Amino acid sequence: MIALILCIVGLLLAFFVGRKSLGAGILVVLAAGYAYGIVRANLVSSFSHFIFDAALIGLYASQFIGVHKKQATSKHSSLDMWMYILMGWPLLMLLLPFQPLLVSIVGLRGNMFFLPAVFLGTRLRSEDLRPLAFGLAILNLIALGFGVAETIKGIEPFFPYGPMTLTMYNSIDSSGANRIPAIFQNAHTYAGVMVFTVPILFGAWALSTGARWRKILLLAGMAAAFVGVLMAATRQGILMAALLVVIASVSGKLGPLKRVVWAVAIIAVIYSAMHNERWQRYKELDTESVQDRVAGSVNRTFWEVLVEYPMGNGLGGGGTSIPYFLVSQVNKPVEVENEYCRILLEQGVVGLVLWVGFVIWFVTNRAGFVKDEWLTGRRMAWYLCVLTFVTATIGNGMLSSIPNTFMFLLCVGWTSVRPERATVPAQTRVAPPARMPVSVARAY
Repeated sequence: MIALILCIVGLLLAFFVGRKSLGAGILVVLAAGYAYGIVRANLVSSFSHFIFDAALIGLYASQFIGVHKKQATSKHSSLDMWMYILMGWPLLMLLLPFQPLLVSIVGLRGNMFFLPAVFLGTRLRSEDLRPLAFGLAILNLIALGFGVAETIKGIEPFFPYGPMTLTMYNSIDSSGANRIPAIFQNAHTYAGVMVFTVPILFGAWALSTGARWRKILLLAGMAAAFVGVLMAATRQGILMAALLVVIASVSGKLGPLKRVVWAVAIIAVIYSAMHNERWQRYKELDTESVQDRVAGSVNRTFWEVLVEYPMGNGLGGGGTSIPYFLVSQVNKPVEVENEYCRILLEQGVVGLVLWVGFVIWFVTNRAGFVKDEWLTGRRMAWYLCVLTFVTATIGNGMLSSIPNTFMFLLCVGWTSVRPERATVPAQTRVAPPARMPVSVARAY
């Protein structure tokens, strides 16, 4: 009952807040996504799986139903075309009798449900990004607080052992202890979310305007994000965080003082990592493990799947996360650790070709690389998206992780279109008073 109430509250709150402000509506959805893992672990109910989905539906309704003042930032028919195709093909696959209807509906969620977030990303303006950045900084600090508590007390007081938490209990860091999930469903989600908050936080912090306390809050939010990546101890998260540090460091947007502050903050995080054994997963970064995973998931499994399931195994039958109460209904379940293999299994060759085409279009698209006050943050987000597409070859969840997928697709939309320049109203010129004719003046 509590979970159902939370679904209703999240839906209504996201709808009404989203009607007033896109940035605030996104923040409501992300707050639900941040709390999704810990709430679901402690509320064993079927409705607890749909808390985030309900909030996202509310946000979609606030932006896409009825006449709304928010319009796209520019003409981007190519992006619209790709999104309609990528959403339309899974809908057609839903009609094919590969899997039971409920399994197919869950699979449809993992293939299509998050894609409208791309449209939301194209609508982001500076007035949306600023409050969103402040909210993300606060959420990151809250997550860090839980992470510190779990480091001291362990994850047991926050995540009781059960079907929802089995993955995190099996996830061990370099010291032999459980990796820290903070308030998320696992450590990988924690690291992934923290990384995707950095472009928006850094972009807002680099702006020339803003109160000092807000700059401090944004810097603290970024520090919490980087520390969170180290606490989660995932190699992919560390690699992405390192990429962001490099991009931000070579940015010409920062002034001398901010460069010094940024350098001190990064040095402090690195120093803490070097003196904490649990944060030293970066020492395990090597090419052999990555090559083994790529070889196993691409060179063998991919071709086997291509030969055996050219038309796919149906939505939900290729590795999409299925609730535990529906797992037994999946026909011929196949598990792969490769997002593109999963797309092939669930959408067939056609779906895979469509996604490969979109990735190529995104990588070659430079519409978002326009010089403005958010260029550095947008560039960081673009590189993160490209790296996410690349690392999808050695893992899955790119289209179904909560709330990582939502943030990832927001960034895809944000970086795919030319930003709208702020229009400054032209000053109204007051015409000088007409001079009185000389002849008339003399008459007076």
